[in-house]
Amino acid sequence: MVGGIAGLWGAFIEGPRIGRFDRTGRSVALKGHSASLVVLGSFLLWFGWYGFNPGSFLTIVKNYGNNGRDYYGQWSAIGRTGVTTTLAGCTAALTTLFSKRLLDGHWNVIDVCNGLLGGFAAITSGCSVVEPWAAIVCGFVAAWVLIGLNKLAVKVKYDDPLEAAQLHGGCGAWGVLFTGLFAKREYVEEIYGIGRPCGLLMGGGGRLFAAQMVEVVVVCGWVTVTMAPLFYGLNKMKLLRVSRDEESAGMDLSRHGGFAYAYHDEGDDESVRTLGFMMGRIEPAGSVSPSAGEMTNTAPSM
Repeated sequence: MVGGIAGLWGAFIEGPRIGRFDRTGRSVALKGHSASLVVLGSFLLWFGWYGFNPGSFLTIVKNYGNNGRDYYGQWSAIGRTGVTTTLAGCTAALTTLFSKRLLDGHWNVIDVCNGLLGGFAAITSGCSVVEPWAAIVCGFVAAWVLIGLNKLAVKVKYDDPLEAAQLHGGCGAWGVLFTGLFAKREYVEEIYGIGRPCGLLMGGGGRLFAAQMVEVVVVCGWVTVTMAPLFYGLNKMKLLRVSRDEESAGMDLSRHGGFAYAYHDEGDDESVRTLGFMMGRIEPAGSVSPSAGEMTNTAPSM
């Protein structure tokens, strides 16, 4: 949630990217996404989440000693945490896959990857204290939270290229509240100690759910107080966003020295020349000069 709410303020102060919305206010899908890299990154995060959720236990060899069940201990909780993490993420991914197909009329792998991560963000709060069936509920709702917040973002012309606020902030907030609803007393006491409250829907009353609601409010307030002035100051010092010319040319070219994608639009060359340089092929030392019609390096000498 901290990162999501911080991203909310950063994107809000920074404003939409050039061309993100047309003159009528309609949303425009911008180019530049590599679906292959998005999928690769999602799998890397998926793998890392097993270190984040099950790996957050400080000990493994700890017997709970429940009714002589020597086979049952902290290692069981770690295994359960891995299962709930997997179920929530996969449920959110599948829900997003078919829901977006029904809403938009086509399949979109990038949306599926974001749905997967939304499920992971949501289950992280209560991954060790909920049943596997509850993790499926968590992932299903997380997918719709993400879809709904993305629809709202377009409606209010809010541009968050990474969906950080919607995914980490929105799905993270749902996960905190989800724990207050579905935390099982047995699991809570095993991991956090006797006498701790459990979920509202699991017979624990409203204490834990009330505490979780307070946590959501406190996180939102704390991040707003710390991050909003920071992004506002960076924006005033013109450190938050590149110039309009650099953004139009593309930061791959204007800041990183090369093209990352192979497409070409009319007018691209003109926007590049505005910055005072043109990227071209640089021949190795001692090679034969390129023939007529081949691209040459036209970058100015230093």
